[in-house]
Amino acid sequence: MKILTVLTYYRPHTSGLTIYAERLARAFVQHGHQVTVMTTQYEPSLPREEMMDGVRVIRIPVAARISKGVLAPTFGLMATKLVWQHDVVQLHLPQFDAPGVALRARLFGKPTVLTYHCDVQLPPGMFNRLVNRILDFQNNIAGWLSNHIVTYTQDYADHSPYLSRFSTKLTPILPPVELPIPTSQAVSAFAEAHRTHERKPVIGMAARLAAEKGVEVLLDALPLILKKYPNAQVLFAGTYQNVMGEQSYSDRLMPRIREYEIQGHWTFLGNLDPEQMAAFYSNLDVLTVPSLNSTEAFGLVQIEAMMNGVPSVPSALPGVRRPVQMHGMGLVSQIGNSASLAESILGVLANANTYRGDLNAIKESYDPHAIAREYENLFQRLMNR
Repeated sequence: MKILTVLTYYRPHTSGLTIYAERLARAFVQHGHQVTVMTTQYEPSLPREEMMDGVRVIRIPVAARISKGVLAPTFGLMATKLVWQHDVVQLHLPQFDAPGVALRARLFGKPTVLTYHCDVQLPPGMFNRLVNRILDFQNNIAGWLSNHIVTYTQDYADHSPYLSRFSTKLTPILPPVELPIPTSQAVSAFAEAHRTHERKPVIGMAARLAAEKGVEVLLDALPLILKKYPNAQVLFAGTYQNVMGEQSYSDRLMPRIREYEIQGHWTFLGNLDPEQMAAFYSNLDVLTVPSLNSTEAFGLVQIEAMMNGVPSVPSALPGVRRPVQMHGMGLVSQIGNSASLAESILGVLANANTYRGDLNAIKESYDPHAIAREYENLFQRLMNR
C-alpha cells in the first residue's frame, strides 16, 4: 500500500502531533508499506527531501508565517502529484492546507482518512480570532471531503464541537506510544545530574512552555506542595525558549520560575531524545498534565510515564482525563484549579502503591504496530468500497 501522510510540521519539530505521525509512519514502513510524508520546510536549513527511518519526507518551502501556521504557495502543486501517486491519504489536523489535499483525493478517487488531534484555541486577540475562524472553516471543509475521521477517544469526540458534526464517520483509535527501556546507567546518570535522590519528590512535566499547557497552574500549586515536601522539585522536559507564538506568556511566567530555579525547585531540561525521556520518567514520582483547553486531547506523555510505572495527575479535560480513568494510575484534578492540582499530586504521592497499573497491558494497548494495524484495516475497508 502506498500511503501519503500530510501535516504542517514533521520531525525535527517536536509536538505530540509530530511524534504521533512519526511513530505511525515508521510502523507502516515496517509493515511493508511505502510511506511519504508531505510537510513544510518550516526551517530553511532543513532538506527539501530526505529518508527518515524508511519514510520519504518531502518538505514544501514556506513563504510566510501566520500565527502558529505557515503559508506554502507550492503546497497544492506538490499535493496534486503525490495524491495521484498514492493509494490512500492520511491528513493530520489541525492543518490549513487539508481541504485542498482532501479535494484532490476526492477527484482522483483516493480514500482520505483525517486524524483529528485537537481543537484549536489561539490566545485572545482580534487577529487570532480571525485565524481561528479561517482554520475552523478549513477543517470543516476537510472533514466534509474526507471519507473517515479518527480521533483518540470517544470522550474527546463527545465534547468537541468539530467532531460532533461528523459522528457518522468517526472511529476512536488510541495513539501510538513507545519508548526505549532505559538502562540502569542512564537512570543513575540522570539522577546524579539532577539530584533526584536528594530533592524529593520529583514532579515531572513534559510539554512546550505554552499557554494551553497550564504551567501557571503548577506554579500556583507549588507553594502548597512545598509545605508538605520542602525539598520537592519540578523537572520540565520540552521546549521552553522561543516557542512560536508564546513569547508574552513566557515573559509573564519566567520571573516566578527563575525564583524557583534559584531555590532548586524547578529545572528546565529542554528537548530530550527518546533514551533521555525514558531516563527522565524513571526518575519521577509523579507526572502532571495541567492543560487548560481542548488544544490538548489526550496527553501522550501520560502513557509514556505510565509505561515506566509513573502515575499521572492530569486536568479533567475531555480526553486528557481518560488515561488515568482507563488505567487507574493517578488522580484527575479540576481544570485550572491550583489547589485541586496540589491536592491530587499530594494524594498520589501519599498513596503511591495504590496507583500501580498493569504495565504490560498498557504497552500492548498503545503499541505502534497494533495501532498501525487498526489504520490498515480502516484503509483497506475504504479502498474496497
